[in-house]
Amino acid sequence: MADEHGGFEDVRESLDGHPMVSLLAYARAYWPRLTVGVLASFCTRFARLVPPILVATAIDRVINGPADPGLLAQVGLLPAAPIVGTAARTALLERLVVIAALAYLVRSITRFVSRYLLQSAAQKIQRDLRDDTYDHLQHLSMDFFVDHQTGAMMSVLNSDVNRLEQFLNTEFRQVIRVVATVGGIAVVLWHYSPKLALIALAPVPLIGLASGRFLTWIEPRYKSIRESVSRLNTRLENNLGGAAVIKTFDRYAFERDRVADRSQTYHDEKVGALRIRRAFFAALRLLTGVVFVLVLYIGGLDNITGAEGALTAGSFALFFLYLRRLYSPMRRVGKSANKYQLAKSSAERIFGLLGKEPTITSPPDPHRPDTVDGDVAFDGVTFGYGDREPVLRDVSLDVPAGATVGFAGTTGAGKSTLVKLPPRFHDVDSGAVRVDGVDVREYALDALRQEIAVVEQNPYLFSGTVAENIAYGDRAALDAERRNETPARDRVIEAAKAAEAHAFIADLPEGYDTLVGERGVKLSGGQRQRIAIARALLNDPAIIVLDEATSDVDTETEERIQQSLDRLVEDRTAFVIAHRLSTIQDADRIVVLEDGEIVESGTHADLLAAEGDYAALWHAQADTDTAPLADD
Repeated sequence: MADEHGGFEDVRESLDGHPMVSLLAYARAYWPRLTVGVLASFCTRFARLVPPILVATAIDRVINGPADPGLLAQVGLLPAAPIVGTAARTALLERLVVIAALAYLVRSITRFVSRYLLQSAAQKIQRDLRDDTYDHLQHLSMDFFVDHQTGAMMSVLNSDVNRLEQFLNTEFRQVIRVVATVGGIAVVLWHYSPKLALIALAPVPLIGLASGRFLTWIEPRYKSIRESVSRLNTRLENNLGGAAVIKTFDRYAFERDRVADRSQTYHDEKVGALRIRRAFFAALRLLTGVVFVLVLYIGGLDNITGAEGALTAGSFALFFLYLRRLYSPMRRVGKSANKYQLAKSSAERIFGLLGKEPTITSPPDPHRPDTVDGDVAFDGVTFGYGDREPVLRDVSLDVPAGATVGFAGTTGAGKSTLVKLPPRFHDVDSGAVRVDGVDVREYALDALRQEIAVVEQNPYLFSGTVAENIAYGDRAALDAERRNETPARDRVIEAAKAAEAHAFIADLPEGYDTLVGERGVKLSGGQRQRIAIARALLNDPAIIVLDEATSDVDTETEERIQQSLDRLVEDRTAFVIAHRLSTIQDADRIVVLEDGEIVESGTHADLLAAEGDYAALWHAQADTDTAPLADD
């Protein structure tokens, strides 16, 4: 069941397996790049461990004179024989400088290679995830969009996908840093002093256990935070989109309070998580401080008393140089655990969404007719949105090919819902809708929808030019683009003329190349509707649905559009829902709905003669249209 606020909590139910394992599946495609990047990252970390060893060697063998050969001599990088005399010390120092230079060179090269390869792989995975998530989202059925807010969808496509990219880009390298640094330092410290190495490394398992506990504390909070920010985004988007309504009704204070409530909830949840996180990091710092003090005291005491295995001055310095490096990545474990939980929460939403199947799909062996005549039949159709009361009840209606059917009735009678069923925007709860005698559920979705054009009361225009919007979905234009050809504009102009749009388009600053703005904001409501009608007519569909498609045009323009439509619907089936009944008075048949049921059906003359609901609506509109204007 969908979240009552239109969020994405419900999509977690569609999650199959662990979300981070699913994320690794996306990384598998780039395994060569990732493998080289990981190896280079390990080389970088190991190269960073070399300078402290060089410092310890310089103190013990160059400055203090003869001493234990040390680790570098044991691996063959320095002579094991005692260094005596200025010349020998100078030669040893020069060799240490060369080794240091090589270490820094290796570090610089491998750092570039690792960061470039790992970060570019993260970008590619991010791109693939966003493309797949968007594509899957577009293929989900309309009931999903009814139950989920646009702001929540944008949060998944942007915030959640970006968070996974940041996790792969940053925290993946941190994991390598922890493994390489802690592992390398543990080996070196154990070589110099097993006793002090045990003290230094003792916090490692404790930090691991503490991090696991931290995950337990923080997990439910970050799930709640993600849902809170989604609801906040939805509220902000609704308010920004409805700015004109807010201004009209002077509801600034009301909407400010609603946003403030959502913002306060988000604030409280973030502060709660912040309190836990800061306490966790403070405990880590206290633990590492205790270890530092113990190593200082025990190591120093061994050196003072001359105990067996006491560290040399250089080795003692090495220990503290490494302790500083050891606990920095260890403290980062807590932050990585925090980032991991955030990423896991985002991955749950993304892969939960990817695991959600559309409720309306083509059957295994779909019906693909060569042509569609346009015969439409509603056979005992009952339909409701989700678990709500049915909007349509046992509706039966036969519409022969080429007929024009007008729908009338009060708001909420079910007119718009009924005409959404032939293109399968929704499936019926019971009964059937048939096109040319075949149940629409047996059609291939693309084949069915190519033959059904829909023009809604508030048509959506994409940001782009007038011509691009009219040609949107033009199959001939798509074929031309695949051949790298410029689509012909003749058909666009013909469709615009048929929709009575050519004249106003020609008067625009750039004609058909004029940008319409986001959602077509640079055009009037009537202009947007005429472009939408042209877009619908361009592909010559067998069935056309006009859902109050002329509600925003003036009477004169409506009459011109009606004359054009009368010609254009001669050879196609047309369903017309009209705000003004005069628009449908010439329809072959007028169907009156009330409370989801057909209460009247017939021609305009028949229904007027019956003096029923249609006649009452007709006379009410006629009285309104002819009523004299009140005196000023």
